[in-house]
Parts: sequence; C-alpha cells; structure tokens
Amino acid sequence: MELEAKLHEIKKPIMVLGTSSGAGKSLTVTAICRILKNLGEEPIPFKGQNMSNNAWVDWEGGEMAYSQALQAFACGINPSAEMNPILLKPQGNSISEVIHLGKSIGITTAKNYYQDWFIPGWEVIKKSLSSIYKKNPNCRLIIEGAGSPVEMNLIHRDLTNLRVAKYLNANCILVADIERGGVFAQLIGTLKLMKPEEKKLIKGIIINRFRGDLSLFEEGKKWIESKTQIPVIGIIPWLNDSFPPEDSLDLIEKKSRFSNPEIKVGIIKLPSISNFSDFDPLENEKSILIEWVKESQNLNKFDFIILPGSKQTINDQIYLEQSSLSQDIKEYANNKGNIIGICGGLQMLGTTLEDPFLKEGSKTNSAQKIKGIGLLPLRTTFFENKLTRQISSESLWPCQSKINGFEIHNGKTELHNIQNKFKVKPIFKDLELGWYKENNEGGTIAGTYIHGIFENDNWRDQYINLIRKSKNLPILNKKSISYKIKRESIIDNLANEFNKHLNISAVLS
Repeated sequence: MELEAKLHEIKKPIMVLGTSSGAGKSLTVTAICRILKNLGEEPIPFKGQNMSNNAWVDWEGGEMAYSQALQAFACGINPSAEMNPILLKPQGNSISEVIHLGKSIGITTAKNYYQDWFIPGWEVIKKSLSSIYKKNPNCRLIIEGAGSPVEMNLIHRDLTNLRVAKYLNANCILVADIERGGVFAQLIGTLKLMKPEEKKLIKGIIINRFRGDLSLFEEGKKWIESKTQIPVIGIIPWLNDSFPPEDSLDLIEKKSRFSNPEIKVGIIKLPSISNFSDFDPLENEKSILIEWVKESQNLNKFDFIILPGSKQTINDQIYLEQSSLSQDIKEYANNKGNIIGICGGLQMLGTTLEDPFLKEGSKTNSAQKIKGIGLLPLRTTFFENKLTRQISSESLWPCQSKINGFEIHNGKTELHNIQNKFKVKPIFKDLELGWYKENNEGGTIAGTYIHGIFENDNWRDQYINLIRKSKNLPILNKKSISYKIKRESIIDNLANEFNKHLNISAVLS
C-alpha cells in the first residue's frame, strides 16, 4: 500500500523549517529528537536532501550527511542512509556528486540539477519515507528543512521543504535566528511568501540564539503572535555547546573553548575539505588548541599537523604545491614534526597520485599523474568507483587497541619502492588501512583511511601521549572520558536547554 493511503495512521511528523540557512534547524531537530526519546517516543530524523561534504557511512555502506547521523544518535538509533536519501557532495565549479540512498549515481551541474534529477529525487524521497514507516510503524519523523522554504526562483522544484511538509501533512516549526538581526522581517517575509495551505502547516515559531534577559522579548513575542496568528513556542537562549558545522566555511570561525592548552594542533584547511567532524574529539580535549592553517607559514609552532580528507584530492594537492604549503609541510617533517593524514590527507602524503578516470579533480580533460608531498612511499590510483564501508580493526601503533570507524574514498593506495619498505610500518592489522614511519631526526609521519579514528579513545589517548612525550610533557595516565559519552552529554545538555524554553507539546498533536 502506498504511504499516501496510510498518512492518517502515522504519528504526526514534526518538520523544522528556517527563515534562512544557519537559522539553527539542525540543532533544533537534534534537540527535539532527544526530548522525544526521553519522553518514550520513537523519533527518527529525516532530511530529504542535504548538501554537504561532511559525510557518514551507515552499516550497509551507504553515505549520508553527518548531521542526520548525529540526529540518529540523539534518537538512540543507528544512522541509515534512508534518513537522508539525497546527498549532494560539492566538487567545485558548481558541480556536485549525486548520492541516492547512500550510493553515488552521477554528477550534475547546478544549472542542470533540477532538470535532470528532480523527478528521480522526489521518487527516492517517497521510497525512503515508505521504507522508514514500514520498518517503524510507531515512529514519529522529525524532519529538517534546508535553507529557506520560500526561495521563489526554486520553489517549483523544491525537494526538501514544503513539498515534504505538504506530502506528510506535517506540523511545522519555523525557526528564526535573532542573532542575525531583523527577526521580525525574517518571520513576516517568510510567511508572506507562503501559500495559504502552506502557512496553515506552521504550528509554532522558535526565536533562536537570544542573548540576554528573555523577558525583554515579551513585547516582541506578542507582536509576532498578533501579526502571524501563530504561537511563539520557544525563545531559545544562546548556547555555547558546539556541534560539527554543516558548512566547512564555518570552520574558520571555530575557536578553542579551553585556556592554557599544552598541545597546539594545526589542521590544513584544504579548499575541498571533507569529513571535518573527524576532529570533534580533539575539540573536546582540554589540553589541545586547534588552529586551521589556510596559507603558507612556518608550521613549527604546532605539535602535530593534520591533513584532512578531501573531496578533490588532485586539486587540493595542486593547491598545496601552488600555495607553498607542501614545502612548509616537508620542512616541518624535517624538523622533527609529527604529521597525520586522513583519507585524502593520507593520499597526499604519498609520492604519486594518478587519476586515469578524472575522478579526483584533475584539471585537464585527460588522465593526470602528479607528485604527492612525498613523505611516505605510497602510490595512489583513483578508479571509477569508490569504497564506502564501516571498519572494525585492531591497531598496532601507537598501541594495540580495537578500532572502529569508516572508509569513504576513491582510490587504492600501495607501498612502493622496496628499499623503503622496512622503514614504513602498518598502523593496523588490516594492512591497507594506514602506514607510519618514524623519522631519523624525530617525529612521526602517519596516514590512515579510517574516518573517525580520533573517536577511538584509547588510540587517541596514546597518540596524544606520543606527542606529549616528544615535548617532555608528563604522560596522561588517567583515561580521558569517552568521546561518545561526551557527545551524549552534549546532546543531553542541548535537549535540556531546549526543553526549558520550548513548548514541544504544541506540535505533537
């Protein structure tokens, strides 16, 4: 039976729309998911279409946006690509990779996307919704919109806002960010551009990121309710807990929350950086300060350097060369520096990168072979299809420990130059997941394909202690709090703050 025929039987979905991008939809959905879980409900997050290079891989090898994975964790369930059936991964020059139900199915330009992908996109959204309800008939969907729901030049091809809301007859919440200014115009303008049947779906308004005394907005609240005939169901104060940003440009604004750090980490801000949530566990270490490196400089002030993942490895390696950052990294390595590359960062640490199928940002129309930074004797060849899978392995360095994470990459990397093999050692029992070498002068160069490597608490502690030892700092013998426990605590704190200021019952019926 089609889902349309069953809509009267399902629990009323809640959809969170925003007056703009960055209004706070993702965190609002995350908070509501945990609030409802605590109330004994069965919430499931959903975002029909997301655009992000910060991806997660589910247990069936499907790609999805990390924000929906985080929301699934808030629900206490395993993430699934059905929760984010369309993922667009930008590749630059207005080109994106199209992923449906976790699988890469093509490349599109922004100009041609709605012409070529609208109909199959809507079908895959409906298919996902039907599948979720078939597997979880008692669930309540908590749906996240994208950007603004009233982009008038695109609304006829909207896949993920009002089309989903009307299809499911969802109870919608409209979130406005008062920190941006103009909150009254944000709300009135957004509602004015909706059709009457769309506006009827808006059951509540949230004013987000309010600074100061909440009572000072009482007159503003009355004005909004009088003008819109929609209740203001929440005025959420400014919250300090940080979550992974949806847009990698937000990274340059992130600041360490900890004073007196003992270790400084430099992360290379690649133009096509991906999977930047890999570094959230380090953000939560009180002894660590993270800085993003965007231009050529002396790197010796850092205790270790990270080369992150990349959506366009060839282009980003060319950028490193042209910006002189590649030379800076080599000089840092020669000065007893510690470096770790993850996924694309691992590939760039090698000696050669070959792109015969033009998969990783080759700037020409022919197969391209370029030099890597050359700190590890590794050769990477990119193929037509990429690998996405969950990983369970065991590390050999810097300690023996169980390791979990995921792979999401194109290309196969192999050791070459037999004379160097004895210097380079595997990091894991699965010999193709990463390598390291100890420099004669001091310091280590390491690279791994495992995203989420720093979420492995014992491995992270031992790697940090390796750095501390090189700085003659005392070894931290006390085990740090599990990152996943910290993540749960942050979600709980977020939900508790929202619960204090949000009348969730207004949208449950």
